[in-house]
Amino acid sequence: MTASRPRRPRKASSLRLDVVTIFPEMFAGVLRHSILKRAQANGALAVHLHNLRDFTHDKRRTVDDRPYGGGPGMVFKPEPIFEAIDSLRTAEATVILPSPQGERFNFRIAQELSKASHLIFICARYEGVDERVCEELVDREISIGDYVVTGGELPAMVVIDSVVRLLPGAIGHEAATVEESFSNGLLEYPQYTRPVTFLGMTVPAVLRSGDHQAVARWRKLHAVARTMSHRPDLMTQATQQQARRTHRSTRRGGR
Repeated sequence: MTASRPRRPRKASSLRLDVVTIFPEMFAGVLRHSILKRAQANGALAVHLHNLRDFTHDKRRTVDDRPYGGGPGMVFKPEPIFEAIDSLRTAEATVILPSPQGERFNFRIAQELSKASHLIFICARYEGVDERVCEELVDREISIGDYVVTGGELPAMVVIDSVVRLLPGAIGHEAATVEESFSNGLLEYPQYTRPVTFLGMTVPAVLRSGDHQAVARWRKLHAVARTMSHRPDLMTQATQQQARRTHRSTRRGGR
């Protein structure tokens, strides 16, 4: 988890993750806790952080320059990025650039990336990277939303966390990723825990009934209702039809 010169392949882990950034220290806290820490400990994940400045050859370790045509800000130069990716890329590698112009990240993309054996993230800053990097090196540009953050590090962390939790062995209870939000096109149903009554609010009786079929129906109904209320854009025609069937089958005693 420390910045280093690249070291060529090893196949011990199910996913190799290389991150090229000028701020490798930003990833330290994220990688040392929770699911990401567990995935590394059990061999599901191997992470290598690389300082882009290590691939420069001038005294100032320059990674950026002014854009041709003028304008504010600086642009990442192609030379150090090409050298970094050339030294890290394997035949199985997918090179990802977090970018506002990329495809919108979602659960489907996370599932696709979780099946990869090698992912390389390029974390840009300022006004982005020289376009030749996108044309020749990048396999996939990904956006985490229609807003701008200071650099590619935070979007990369979001994508990495979402992908790693889907790796076999990353989460203790494999079923946890099956029922969570977006896994079936719906938001997750409401969750409750003890105490039964808190500030006058009581856990629905059906969840305390021990009737597993009734609980399943309740959860499905409320997942559909929550999605229709909070994120109707997720409701495809097929999901809407399923929602109507679910509603009809649960409207009696659904609560």
